[in-house]
Amino acid sequence: MSDAARTTDLWQSALASRFASDAMRRTWSDARRFSLWRRIWLAVAETQKELGLPVTDEAVAQMRANLDRIDFESAARHEARLRHDVMAHVHTFGEAAPAAKGVIHLGMTSQDVVCNADAMLLREALSLVTAGLARLVDRCATFAAARRDLPCLGFTHYQPAQPVTVGKRATLWGQDFAMALEEVEAAHAKVRLKGLRGATGTQFSFLALLGDGAKVDALERGVCRRLGWPEDGTWVVCGQTYPRGFDAIVLNALALAASAIHKCANDLRLLANLREVEEPFEKDQVGSSAMPYKRNPMRCERATGLARFVMGLAPVALDTAAEQWLERTLDDSSARRLALPEAFLALDAAIEVMTNVLGGLVVNEATIAARLKQELPFVATEDLLMAAAKAGADRQHAHEAIRTHALAAADRVKRGESNDLAERLSRDPLFRGVDLAAALDPVRLTGRSAEQVDRWITGVAAPIRARHAATLAHQPTLRV
Repeated sequence: MSDAARTTDLWQSALASRFASDAMRRTWSDARRFSLWRRIWLAVAETQKELGLPVTDEAVAQMRANLDRIDFESAARHEARLRHDVMAHVHTFGEAAPAAKGVIHLGMTSQDVVCNADAMLLREALSLVTAGLARLVDRCATFAAARRDLPCLGFTHYQPAQPVTVGKRATLWGQDFAMALEEVEAAHAKVRLKGLRGATGTQFSFLALLGDGAKVDALERGVCRRLGWPEDGTWVVCGQTYPRGFDAIVLNALALAASAIHKCANDLRLLANLREVEEPFEKDQVGSSAMPYKRNPMRCERATGLARFVMGLAPVALDTAAEQWLERTLDDSSARRLALPEAFLALDAAIEVMTNVLGGLVVNEATIAARLKQELPFVATEDLLMAAAKAGADRQHAHEAIRTHALAAADRVKRGESNDLAERLSRDPLFRGVDLAAALDPVRLTGRSAEQVDRWITGVAAPIRARHAATLAHQPTLRV
């Protein structure tokens, strides 16, 4: 079967073929994973040689020369026979570096290579997510600054409420992204290598090889150093694997980021229905195969679906951590092979979508103003009541008058007519002393919205922008 036929005849993950960025797909690729395995084996062999074990210069040289020259077909043949992926790659590496064949994986258990490589992959992937979330915060801040004082109708329970500004609403999205960024950065800071601990975490095999605990510690420190890792950057204790609870920490941080994307995307979908704010729409883009006029929020819908998928993976990591019997059980392997890469790939794709959307939002100011004008007398009734009382009206009489006029105006609105509440109040003697124009000024009714935008940008977005200046200076090509 040709490669072209194979891509259509066999199922392929949409995360790889349609959504995630090249950088994230490379991070979780077989080439990256197994090249890390080889780097770990090399670091162990070099440090064992340094500590006096019989590892030759030729063995080290051959291993180094073949870190990225991986014969995947040979590895597949070995795995089909051995039913063990690590041993398959031990044999494949030994074929490429015959002088090292007898020392590759010396003293190690499978998880001494798998867990350490996974930790390195997690750190790389978390760095990519961190960069993506920083971009979302930056784009929210840019949008919020541009619309800091543009009044719009606020909603609670998705019912008309006190006015806010378009910029203030964007800071709510940005705040969610900033909170998620903080959690992802915290997870990144907590990544640890498993170290070299052997079958049950006791380091018995390495103690047998090297003869004393000081040399075992030196072996672990040397391997960390050669892998570019802090010498104290390993778990203090573990079983056969690093604590699977850490995977839950990571996936919960990703799920929080996904929930922030979900919230932002859903808000934009609601606003698109109101025709107030819309995602970018290309000249030749088709909104619906049956209804040509439609401008569906397909980007935000895609982000919502991807985010939902990520949130659904967080419990998988919790279940896996809970099911690790005593020193380890193998039911973690298949679940982790799916949950970890796919959570990162799906979140990465959702971040790309939202980066595109937030960078090209269309704001329909006339629609926003018309809706606010239609609802403004209703949402300002509390303020009108206080103004009437200050002007000398009886509070209870004013309340009843507003209620009566508001219900009558609402009936007009429901019949498709204009909202005449302000006109009704202007004719009522109870409100003669009230400056209705000032009371119904939409900018005044947004309260401190514009000021809060400025404070959020200064206090939250600006430090993130400074911390991620190099990332923000580089705008990647988006697969959207």
